[in-house]
Formats: sequence, structure tokens, C-alpha cells
Amino acid sequence: MLWTITIILFILWVLGMVSSHMFGGWIHLLLVLAVIVLIFNLLSGRRVA
Repeated sequence: MLWTITIILFILWVLGMVSSHMFGGWIHLLLVLAVIVLIFNLLSGRRVA
């Protein structure tokens, strides 16, 4: 599920880069959120139960 959210946020970020006049500062927020979700997923995936 976290990978899906990461991919969706990344796609929205790329779309924002293409049409930066419409989204403005939200592009960087989406990028930061995608990186945070990706890091969280990597850290929680390596945890040994």
C-alpha cells in the first residue's frame, strides 16, 4: 500500500513539473511526501519480526 501511495505521489509530482504554472509550490510538497513515504517503507520493510 505504501508503494502505491509513493508511486501516485511521484506521478503527481512529475505532472506538476510539466505544468508547473498550475500547481506552483505543491510540487515540492508532493516530492517531500513521496520521499518520506518511501523512506518509511524501506525502514519498516527491513524490520525483523
